[in-house]
Amino acid sequence: MKKLEIVIRPEKLEALKKILEGCKVSGIMISNIMGYGNQKGYTQMYRGTTYVVNLLPKVKVETVVPEEVADAIVEQAVKEINTGEHGDGKIFIYDVQDVVRIRTGEHGEQAL
Repeated sequence: MKKLEIVIRPEKLEALKKILEGCKVSGIMISNIMGYGNQKGYTQMYRGTTYVVNLLPKVKVETVVPEEVADAIVEQAVKEINTGEHGDGKIFIYDVQDVVRIRTGEHGEQAL
């Protein structure tokens, strides 16, 4: 099993949810986060004062899926969420040793 942490622009969340639904992902966790990478933020003028905004809003989507599904999700996300500009996001992929559903005690992929 693989855990995917997908950090994207907030406006791309619906597109990512469609990809995950199409791959039959059973559960996701979504967090609003802030950060920056190569983008380094932007400068904004407000009431005659210049502000440097270097923490930009992002969305982090986390899910645990079987290995074969992870590859399909990553491939589709790179193809469909890409705008070609800095700040499109990143996908972090982790190995998951085991999953336990607390309610039933099921282990592994049955717990997903």
